[in-house]
Amino acid sequence: MPRPSWAIALVVAACALAATAAVAPAAPGCRATPDDGFGPFGQGTPPVRARIGSGHVLTGVVLSALDCKPLARARVELWQRGKNGYTRATSATVFTNREGRFRFEGPYPMLYGGGSPHIHLRITAPVHRQLVTRYEPLRGARRGTVQLVLMPAAL
Repeated sequence: MPRPSWAIALVVAACALAATAAVAPAAPGCRATPDDGFGPFGQGTPPVRARIGSGHVLTGVVLSALDCKPLARARVELWQRGKNGYTRATSATVFTNREGRFRFEGPYPMLYGGGSPHIHLRITAPVHRQLVTRYEPLRGARRGTVQLVLMPAAL
């Protein structure tokens, strides 16, 4: 049975509205953090803990690109390479607080093979796209900070 023209028009309008919302611009001064692809993570999900050693403290804030507001309870997985690669021993999961902030402590990221010392991060938050990026500390720095801005999920 054919659908009435008003029903078809309603579906077309809803699709147009969804497409517009999916590409809504970011809040001024709150550009999304670029995704750098999937890193060489270990298997499974890292254990929930804020410390895997000492020597370097990474703090950060997770924000929404839509309104630049902090994302509470965002899941931040951190993966460092150790002597045996990326393992549970060199990884952790932390959650952001009400202000979207997190803290992680571990050894200064070591260089095994090529590239520069770094920590891989995978961030997930409700109604936002997952972000995979990495943090590269300044040479010898004992502290670092990051601002991670997530894009809202497409409607």
